[in-house]
Amino acid sequence: MGTYKDLDIWKESMALVRTVYKTSNQLPDTQKYSLVSQMQRSAISIPSNIAEGSARHTDKETIQFLYIALGSIAELNTQLILVEDLGYAETQALQNDCDRIRKKILNLIKYLRTRPIQKKRPPTK
Repeated sequence: MGTYKDLDIWKESMALVRTVYKTSNQLPDTQKYSLVSQMQRSAISIPSNIAEGSARHTDKETIQFLYIALGSIAELNTQLILVEDLGYAETQALQNDCDRIRKKILNLIKYLRTRPIQKKRPPTK
């Protein structure tokens, strides 16, 4: 097994972060310390929690961090809806990306829950 860098959901969530940063940096300066900051923190939390979860020794621990990543996706999606409602930017494509990544994380959780119980995973190199 490789590292978190080999996971498609990590790669896709990193691409999402880059796009969120580009989009949020176009928002008005009045939003710099509120909405922009919050969007960026939510976005970077997604791949960060995927990475942290993949470094854990049990599937149960990994799943816990995947659920945190799901929470961050929900948070980011809410912020994207607000950005669009306020007329700052079109965010439907980003919302679609969030939905796609959310589904992939849920599928990974389902897979980890249904595979045979493992006491500890070997550490990754």
